[in-house]
Amino acid sequence: MHVFVWQFLATASLVFGVWYLWWRWTYSINWDAAWFSLSLLIAETGAFLGLILFTINLWTPRSPKRPIAPARISDTTETPPETDRPLIVDVFFATYSEDPELVRLGLRDAQNMHYPHPIDLRIHVLDDGRRPAMAAVAQDLGVNYITRSDNVGYKAGNLRNAMDHTVGDFVVIFDADTRPFPNFLANTLGYFRDPKTAWVQTPQWFWDIPPGVPLPAALERKLGRFGNWLGRRIETVIGPVRIGEDPFGNDPQMFYDFIQHRRNWANASFCCGAGSVHRREALMEAAIRSWAAQIEDLSGKEARRLTRLTGEANLSTPVHHSAQMGRAREVEFTPFKLHVSEDLYTSIALHSDRARGWKSVMHPEVLSRMISPNDLLSWTIQRFKYAGGTLDILRNDNPLLRRGLNLPQKLMYGTTFYSYLSPLWNIIFLISPIIFLFSGIAPVATYSLEFFLHIVPFLVMNELAQMVGLWGTPAMKGRKWYIAMFPLTLAALWAVIRGQKISFTVTPKDRASGRYLKLVRWQILILSLNAAALVYGWSMFGLGVSGYTLGAMIVNTFWSLSNMMALWVIIRAAIWSPDPEFDLPVMEAYQHETR
Repeated sequence: MHVFVWQFLATASLVFGVWYLWWRWTYSINWDAAWFSLSLLIAETGAFLGLILFTINLWTPRSPKRPIAPARISDTTETPPETDRPLIVDVFFATYSEDPELVRLGLRDAQNMHYPHPIDLRIHVLDDGRRPAMAAVAQDLGVNYITRSDNVGYKAGNLRNAMDHTVGDFVVIFDADTRPFPNFLANTLGYFRDPKTAWVQTPQWFWDIPPGVPLPAALERKLGRFGNWLGRRIETVIGPVRIGEDPFGNDPQMFYDFIQHRRNWANASFCCGAGSVHRREALMEAAIRSWAAQIEDLSGKEARRLTRLTGEANLSTPVHHSAQMGRAREVEFTPFKLHVSEDLYTSIALHSDRARGWKSVMHPEVLSRMISPNDLLSWTIQRFKYAGGTLDILRNDNPLLRRGLNLPQKLMYGTTFYSYLSPLWNIIFLISPIIFLFSGIAPVATYSLEFFLHIVPFLVMNELAQMVGLWGTPAMKGRKWYIAMFPLTLAALWAVIRGQKISFTVTPKDRASGRYLKLVRWQILILSLNAAALVYGWSMFGLGVSGYTLGAMIVNTFWSLSNMMALWVIIRAAIWSPDPEFDLPVMEAYQHETR
């Protein structure tokens, strides 16, 4: 019933949205300020297309049921093996510069993973930092230590090197800060009873997200006992309130529980690295196919070059084979794409292998915990890497043009890539009320009753649809961050357009002290301009200046205030610091656990 209500409201929202945009394009353009009116209208249309893709993404929660855990390797293969045996599982902990004592905690937890059948569990530390202290931790715990002489390919290269030194049927990928739960393997390996399942991704959960300060306690500090009483009365009406809760918007529930989980119906849930389990056979086959395809492409180009050079219509067989062998030495064979977003890239390669029909599964249950960025600098490094890596794939190997992906898969991947184009329209949404309030120039022909009759039903139905479709998730917080991070996403977009390489930078795991107002200078500027524009606009309205009608002032005031609240979330994050009474710093927490 819940799904039906969501689908009904989502459909109604899109119908009203089409009706509104049709009216906007045909009746509401202010041709006296076409530069402004058309810019906003194109931005609205672009955002609405994103809403359509988002609705398709969330349409149904249909997912495969988790089978019972396999006992033998024969339970996971299409054809019976010559010799049946227990499963061999390699567990990779990829690390570079993280504290070895932090990695120790994850290794211990991995050693405590249980399984209902005999299993050959092999745990490996993949240390790209080549650190004696990390090697000592591995030796102390009795796990395998793997390193290499260089850092080619960053994390993807690190994983590839580990694949060369291991033989497990399945590969589990953890980051340095991942803490797997005891039931991790028992709850994921069952999906591999389907021989077409290539990988299983589990939700990432950050155990260290700041819980914030309860409202009664926060008010008591300022107002004494009266503040505590007032806070409790407020919470009685609106529910629990915490000040400073999750200041960086790190809670990934909406991404994993809704965006990723609801792609299972299309077989398009992609790998996110940590917390994933892979079938080795799928990784190696995809690598072979990719390697062969690249050789064929390069040798074809070489053959065309040689025919132009020699003037011959066709090359002789020996010359053609020689060209292939020469190109084969130039193409690197790797089961993980050597890319900053190797997880997403590898997912695309496997999903597009139509000959094998590989499947992915987004498991709905949290089976591990990790550490989140706890200052805005770390957060910015991580999100720029996500945005830049994704956009780099779009520019250089567009999956929408890749053969092998079906239409639903292309729609799901297209939704991901399209979301990173958001600064192109969010900038216009942020500055439009400022332009009106300072100039009196309206982006629509008139803010009449007809305008409100078209836009209000769409906004109301969309809000209801989001509320029902994302039930239990702070969707409003997600929308605020979606708008507030526009300078970062725009910088990533510009870097990719210029062909700048997006390098892999390890996200710091400990909190760096200080404030980061420089990182939010554009948000501060636009928020300040909004505040000034509101004062100026209402002054002009009070003076009866032409263009400042009541309808226009109401619309742009609410619009401006909404933008200011969205921008404030990241400005607040730049100046946030843990509350010593209610928030335990990350490093202190795990160091305390090791003592």
